[in-house]
Amino acid sequence: MENWLKRGRDAAEVAAADTKVRAAVEAILADIATRGDTAVRELSVTFDKWDRENYRLTESEIENCLSQLSKRDIEDITFAQTQVRNFAQKQRESIRDIEVETLPGVVLGHKNIPIGSAGCYVPGGKYPLLASAHMSVITAKVAGVPRVVTCAPPYQGRPAPAIVAAQHLAGADEIYCLGGVQAIGAMALGTQSIAPVDMLCGPGNAYVAEAKRQIFGRVGIDLFAGPTETLVIADDSVDGELCATDLLGQAEHGPETPAVLLTTSEKLARETIWEIERLLEILPTAPIARQAWETHGAVCVVESDEEMVQVADRIASEHVQVMTRDPDYFLANMRNYGALFLGPRTNVAYGDKAIGTNHTLPTNKAARYTGGLWVGKFLKNCTYQRVLTDEASALIGSYCSRLCALEGFVAHGEQANIRVRRYGHRNVPYGGKVD
Repeated sequence: MENWLKRGRDAAEVAAADTKVRAAVEAILADIATRGDTAVRELSVTFDKWDRENYRLTESEIENCLSQLSKRDIEDITFAQTQVRNFAQKQRESIRDIEVETLPGVVLGHKNIPIGSAGCYVPGGKYPLLASAHMSVITAKVAGVPRVVTCAPPYQGRPAPAIVAAQHLAGADEIYCLGGVQAIGAMALGTQSIAPVDMLCGPGNAYVAEAKRQIFGRVGIDLFAGPTETLVIADDSVDGELCATDLLGQAEHGPETPAVLLTTSEKLARETIWEIERLLEILPTAPIARQAWETHGAVCVVESDEEMVQVADRIASEHVQVMTRDPDYFLANMRNYGALFLGPRTNVAYGDKAIGTNHTLPTNKAARYTGGLWVGKFLKNCTYQRVLTDEASALIGSYCSRLCALEGFVAHGEQANIRVRRYGHRNVPYGGKVD
């Protein structure tokens, strides 16, 4: 039985907020579609206080950003990018082109073809989140995407040196200092100075996520990756300080961040709530983390690991930190999550920054139907067919003809019949079907 000691904002409030976001984004995208660069520039000035003739960074600007970082900074970025690249390459190696003869003379196959261009959004308004550059740019490049464009907002009134360095070192072909819905609109719709892309990827705030949702169909998207979410699953094998640290470690992302504790121990639940209040008194990012916790934080006590799996699958959180005596039970039985972090020795921050798995993950219950960003998102699985013999064409044609007749598709059926007549040496009248 579920006992919620604390709940986040109710569904009605969330829906009302979503409606406001949806209307604002729709108006912005329509403006960009109509006025292009002029609209983008006005929006950048309005929302980011950032004005340029051209938002693409020059080679000298990129080099200047790199020069502002220490040798250790570059080494750390390189380490993280190596881990991401290594895992992405292993994923790519697991994706094979195939060709198989399914019947004598019938050959079917598929090829995995990289998309032509990708637009990678790197959030950075509150914090310079350089890790998002690794996750999107490197993954696209390992997949073989020839043109990778990146957009990140200015940080404290200028391009963030760490983000620019990460974009450049990851292999971005075009780097723009542009944020928010205006960045998504510019990459997806194209402007006078920015050629449109085939697919958008990367996380962002509620407005960025909504922009991707509205633009989907005009271009592809990786997934709905909005404000981050975290779920900590724990039993009394760990303590409240560890749980509180892992919850606040994600809550500092922004005021819209859900942070949920799910446990079989009421003692641990109350200890965690107490530890959160203690840590919020000393955490430098407490103003943001406290708002997230008070608005979206939740604590639920249940009776068993089985019940924790049921509740966790219903929540379908982006990040799930499992700190129980048997974390592999959750790996074997959970279905709905963006990424699992198994055992107290790992945590969400490792995945966010350095361990190598991708941190662009599904939010807002999208984990019910998709996983996170990976090499396969940048590949189109395209099939092809060959029929090598007259006998094979006549055989497939005879089945196809009868099935078309069942559906009433006469012209479809004639595509089959003409081949049965030519290759099967059968007398089939126009519009007839094969016996």
